[in-house]
Amino acid sequence: MSKRRFHTIFGITTLIPFFLLLFPLFEIGNRATPIIFGLPFSFFWVILWIVITFLALIVLFILDPEKHEEGDE
Repeated sequence: MSKRRFHTIFGITTLIPFFLLLFPLFEIGNRATPIIFGLPFSFFWVILWIVITFLALIVLFILDPEKHEEGDE
């Protein structure tokens, strides 16, 4: 994967959850019911996107083309 493509994917991966947690897109998950794992849906929505972002960044870290370059110390 090229560096430019990696940086584009990284930017999209970090911006999508950011926008989904901001108004007006937060309105998708801004409701009190249903209760999931004892949390109102709006709290679950925020925690869900934090976990998804964390997992996506771990995958991107593993796929990082700059990590595999020769000469890194």
